[in-house]
Amino acid sequence: MIGKTLSTCLSLILLPIISVVNADEGIVRITMTTSQGDIEIDLYMNKAPITAGNFLKLVEGEHLDGGSFYRVVTYENDNGNPRIEVIQGGLGDEVQSPFEPVSHETTGQTGILHKDGVISMARGDVGTASSEFFICVGDQPGLDYGEVRNPDGQGFAAFGQVVSGMDVVRRILQLPADGASDSDYTRGQILTDPVKIISVRRTN
Repeated sequence: MIGKTLSTCLSLILLPIISVVNADEGIVRITMTTSQGDIEIDLYMNKAPITAGNFLKLVEGEHLDGGSFYRVVTYENDNGNPRIEVIQGGLGDEVQSPFEPVSHETTGQTGILHKDGVISMARGDVGTASSEFFICVGDQPGLDYGEVRNPDGQGFAAFGQVVSGMDVVRRILQLPADGASDSDYTRGQILTDPVKIISVRRTN
């Protein structure tokens, strides 16, 4: 299970979206600048308004600046079933999320499946997602609604897609991961040197 706390792995009212990159399609594009390079991501406001809206609030409030990618899950180090490949980031355990957890939007509701480059919210129980997120490397259908990766069968809430910078994502996935972990589940998955999220901004 992927969650905010490394030991357990990870409703708000949406404000009107003033400007989007593609208003017809309801997409907001953001650039995430990291110490390993830039990642451009489209947020699907129309398909996942609750989840994408929460993430946009984090971006607009600059709350993700100074965060990090701190966990990498690969087919070699994964302890879940089915095995997956993702990189996880956010504010981490040391910083409290500025917002309350959001209601869970399943992939069955949004139609956004966990394909290569899809960004999704990390969570523990249903309805606990807040500031931690992950990006899929390769297709990860086990994370979708109705699948078995999460015992509750609700899957994870996908809300966007990387459109540029998957080379950065894959580079992060391959970084050394022998950092301290307080859980057997995440042992061997914590980056030795977390990748700093320098800033996250809307493209325009």
